[in-house]
Amino acid sequence: MIQILIADDHEVVRQGIHALLEGHDGWRICAEASTGREAVTKAKDFRPDVVVLDVGMPELNGLEAARQIRVAVPNAKILILTVHEVEQLAEDFFEAGARGYILKSDAGRLLVEAIETLLKGGTFFTARMQASLDRWSERGVARDGFLATHLTRREREVLQLIAEGKSNKEIGGALKITTKTAETHRARLMAKLSLHSVADLVRYAIRNQIIEA
Repeated sequence: MIQILIADDHEVVRQGIHALLEGHDGWRICAEASTGREAVTKAKDFRPDVVVLDVGMPELNGLEAARQIRVAVPNAKILILTVHEVEQLAEDFFEAGARGYILKSDAGRLLVEAIETLLKGGTFFTARMQASLDRWSERGVARDGFLATHLTRREREVLQLIAEGKSNKEIGGALKITTKTAETHRARLMAKLSLHSVADLVRYAIRNQIIEA
C-alpha cells in the first residue's frame, strides 16, 4: 500500500486532493498537514512514500519543508503542487528533493499521472520548470542565490517567521530556542542581507518566495 501525505494550508484543497487520490487502487492517504512544520513532523511520524506539498504554507514554506523531509525520509517522493510557476526556483526545488512540480489548475488531469511517474523513479515537471532545470544542468553549476546556500536552515526559518509578523518570543517558542537567540538570528539576518528593517525582510521574503504577498 502506497502511503501519501498531503500538505496544504487550505482545507478545501486538501479535501480535493484527497478525493482525487483516495479511489486509486493501492494508494492510501496516511496523513494531512496544514503548515510546513506540521508536514515535516508528520513525514517523520508516518514515513510516507509520497508527499504532495504546497509551496506557500505558514510557519515553514514548502521549499524548506521539502529540504527537511528529504533528510528525515530520504526515500519519500516529493511532489510540489502549487498555484505559481516560479522558474527561477526550479533548481532549488530539485536540490531540495522535489522530483515533481505541477500547478493546482492542472491537478485534476495530471496529479495521478505525476505520482505514478515519481513512484516509477521518474520526474514530472511543468514544461517551463523542466526547461529551467535543463538550462541549469547545461551550466553544470548551481545558481549562487539566496535559497541555494546563502542562508542557513535556521536563518531561513527565522526569516519566514519574522515575515509572518512573529515576535522574537513567538519565534523562540516555535523553534524551541530562547528569545535572546531569536534576537541574535534576527540581527545576523539583517547584517548578512544588508537590510535595515522588518519591512525590508518582508519584501525580501516575498521576492524569494519564502512567503506569499
